[in-house]
Amino acid sequence: MKDLFTKNWIIEKGIPIVESYNGNLTLRALHYRLVALGMTNDVNHYKRVVNAMIEARKSGIVEYDAFMDHERETHGSTDFETTTVLSKVYEAEHQIKLWATSYRKNRWENQPWYPEVFIEKKALQGVFLEPCKKMNIALNPCKGYPSLTFIFEAKKRFDKAIEECKKPIILYFGDYDPSGEDIPRSIKQTLQDMGTEVEIRRIALMEHQVVEWELPPAPSKTSDTRNAKWTGLGQVELDAVDPSKIKRLCMDSINEIFDYGLYEELTDQQDLERKEFKEILIKDFKTLLD
Repeated sequence: MKDLFTKNWIIEKGIPIVESYNGNLTLRALHYRLVALGMTNDVNHYKRVVNAMIEARKSGIVEYDAFMDHERETHGSTDFETTTVLSKVYEAEHQIKLWATSYRKNRWENQPWYPEVFIEKKALQGVFLEPCKKMNIALNPCKGYPSLTFIFEAKKRFDKAIEECKKPIILYFGDYDPSGEDIPRSIKQTLQDMGTEVEIRRIALMEHQVVEWELPPAPSKTSDTRNAKWTGLGQVELDAVDPSKIKRLCMDSINEIFDYGLYEELTDQQDLERKEFKEILIKDFKTLLD
């Protein structure tokens, strides 16, 4: 039987997907999106996607920076530009202007909740960064089951929030499969064992979303020992979901716990305090220069 998922098919179907992510896409995520369009979810087809995108980038059809690589990253930088007094003066003036207008209240300081977003896939962190940055929420890529060290660091943040009378909550996004369903339970249990109670809301991927969005399930992984007791439709990766839907889900889940009335009170207070902040800053700066 002829394989329909050729290099040309991958490029034709893949380019609109690539463009919709604005650089926040991995090759693995592209493969899962193509699986949602009918491609077989196996190693051979994944390799074909990789090779097709290599050729597409080399030929100029797809930009080289269209994909992310979270497993490899550069640390630090090699600075080589010539330094001049005038360039540093300009830099200082720019920083002073930023400082004078930088007063901001913390978005969640008068909210009852202390939220963090946990995602199963590090490959999807680029999709979640936009809503999390907009709402000033910590984003935690778990890479499957998170380590004890990872959870303990989160526990310390939750404990600090509890001391300030906040209700800690995790908004969790993972695959629709046995592990994706079990990871939030495991996180909650581990936090309880460490002495911290945290509410966890599993936002995605849920069975009703799989059905509603017509995402084709693949057989559950035989390597997953939880598969025998799982009664789901099959395995669907969160990567297979359109990024705009993921962002909307994330924002909707945040908006469910965010009190905009309290936020309006906070911004009114911010406007009053910003004026005082600027006056004190200018006065202190003049003192420093004298």
